[in-house]
Amino acid sequence: MQPPAGEDALARAALLTAAVTSPHAAASRPPSRSGYAVSTRGLVKSYPGPDGTLTHAVRGLDLDVSYGESFAFLGPNGAGKSTTIALLCALARPTAGRATVAGADVLTEPHQVRLRVGMLFQHSALDPDLTVEQNLYVHARLYGLRRGYARRRAAEVVEMVDLADRRRFPVRTLSGGMRRRLEIARGMLHAPSVLFLDEPTTGLDPHSRAQVWERLRALRDRHGSTLFVTTHYLEEAENCDRLAIIDHGRLVAQGTPHALKAAIGDDRVVLRTGDDTAALRVVRRVVPLRGGVTGDAAGVCLRVPDGSAWIPRLCAELEGHGIAVHAASATPPTLDDVFFHHTGRSMTTPSSGPPVAGAGEGTPAAESEGGR
Repeated sequence: MQPPAGEDALARAALLTAAVTSPHAAASRPPSRSGYAVSTRGLVKSYPGPDGTLTHAVRGLDLDVSYGESFAFLGPNGAGKSTTIALLCALARPTAGRATVAGADVLTEPHQVRLRVGMLFQHSALDPDLTVEQNLYVHARLYGLRRGYARRRAAEVVEMVDLADRRRFPVRTLSGGMRRRLEIARGMLHAPSVLFLDEPTTGLDPHSRAQVWERLRALRDRHGSTLFVTTHYLEEAENCDRLAIIDHGRLVAQGTPHALKAAIGDDRVVLRTGDDTAALRVVRRVVPLRGGVTGDAAGVCLRVPDGSAWIPRLCAELEGHGIAVHAASATPPTLDDVFFHHTGRSMTTPSSGPPVAGAGEGTPAAESEGGR
């Protein structure tokens, strides 16, 4: 089930309303870049359920994101990612806790928050009948950029995302990857301090997804942009400097991808032999049962620290017992292993916990997660 189509539209309207109320919106910036681009403490968002109970979409979130950082918010569908984005963009009001974004408080300075952030929505917000440059110009004017500067800025960002040769083409003629790149350009028009990207590559093929990430990395490196990305794609989180894993509205782990995987410790070693049943018995005698040794269709599988160092020893032991080794591999921990370690299930396994959908009426974009 898709989330209600009106949620993204209402969220877009809220951001643009904040912009057009100030003719100098684009000039509004935090006085300094000290502190964090995004900081939350005890952030909570709950909704009343139909039976009088509360649905907790975000539960006590503590988070710090530095300026210029690319940060991934990783979690399965329904984890609370889009609700968090809505809170951080001042599109929904927290039930409890506090948050600052680009130096502005989401509760006491929501207008300033909306002026200082850019947003790439999960669903397209482009007008398919307007050209590339017309879409950009209209958005720039809505954000208060003067006519001349709006045209210059539109020309700059369209170059940034490699769409200058398509600037006079109607958006409906663009591929999915080109449209996503155009939406990134539009989000950068008013030079926001923080660019939020909600599932930026959903529905794109691998080539288009790689192109989008190439542009995002270029934006970060060239302009020092802070990128806050929600995703359920593990490979996308690998592209970021740091990531946080959210599950059932709770933050369960955060750190660099390398550090989180290193904390798991053990590599996965797989051996394919001429007699896997006999090999299983030999390996079980050799390897400490720290991670266990199992046999399945892939062969003999085990988890050990520094798996590549174990392979020569295991091969020698098996050959000493007359068992031929056809193939051996050692794979370091993945982010899916990290997620499993902290939640007890794979990212690809449907959650059996309480849903976090149900944003209710009047909460724009508060929870487009539930139907994702």
